[in-house]
Amino acid sequence: MYLHTEQLINEIVVDEPDPAAANALQEGLGGQFGEMRTMMQYLFQSMNFRGDPASKPYKDLLQGVGTEEISHVELIGTTIARLLDGSPEYQGKKTDSVDKPGAGGATPLKIALDTGNIHHYLVGAQGALPVDAVGNPWSGSYVYNSGNLVLDLLYNLMLESTGRLQKCRIYEMTDNKAARSTIAYLIVRDQAHENAFAKALESLGVNWGGVLPIPKTNAEKFPEVKKLLDKGLQSIQYTFSGDNLSQAGKLYRGASPSNDGTELSTAVMPEGVPITIAPERREEFSPGLDAELLSLIQATAEIELKNADAPGE
Repeated sequence: MYLHTEQLINEIVVDEPDPAAANALQEGLGGQFGEMRTMMQYLFQSMNFRGDPASKPYKDLLQGVGTEEISHVELIGTTIARLLDGSPEYQGKKTDSVDKPGAGGATPLKIALDTGNIHHYLVGAQGALPVDAVGNPWSGSYVYNSGNLVLDLLYNLMLESTGRLQKCRIYEMTDNKAARSTIAYLIVRDQAHENAFAKALESLGVNWGGVLPIPKTNAEKFPEVKKLLDKGLQSIQYTFSGDNLSQAGKLYRGASPSNDGTELSTAVMPEGVPITIAPERREEFSPGLDAELLSLIQATAEIELKNADAPGE
């Protein structure tokens, strides 16, 4: 059972729209090694987990990392939407019809023809899609769940390492602050997950810790990444255990396999940042509630407030 806290797991820095960066980030969302893959893979491994009570820490670790990946899907998807929102910005008047050209005779959605992924405008109304950077739909066949704990953990370690490699490449593709704030966070959290699966493997007699992190990207040269590494974010794993019954801390402890001098620790969940709703996009025919629905909602809310304040209710 999951609870959703209406906060993003990390702040998205405000910057100008950048549809090309948004499309690159689609690989980190819906690609073979993206956040949708990690989310589904770890949750399926956790749901299908078998073993005696002594093996519960491994199930809890998979459950905790998988739950965190849900928040990463939310974070990267929201970042893509913000990189697309208003790109192109509609410069017409609010009283104009949506198909009237914008300022200087520019067509509102002209940029969609030659920048980024046209489906972001044709299908997604300037929002994220469950696809990779070239538009291939996300596939459930990406998910690896062998039923063998060592094989699954090895595969998970490879998945996190490859995902971090790709995010380092995406970071080098754009200087957009919004994109980089999310990419840097995911780079560091991918390393934390590498540490998680390495520690779990070590406990099973498989010594992978000596070669971490994979790849050796020297990602701390990225200023946004270094700031997070200095906080030790690569060495903490969240359990997202509302009843605090997770046993993942039995595995995620001790010296970090990344050999960076830090100690591993667990926590229930991080402090998030507020989520804001994106504005309407008239050029995409994507309004919110129309006037009639808004007045109906307001009237309903007033009735409910009146009933709630009534004595004896």
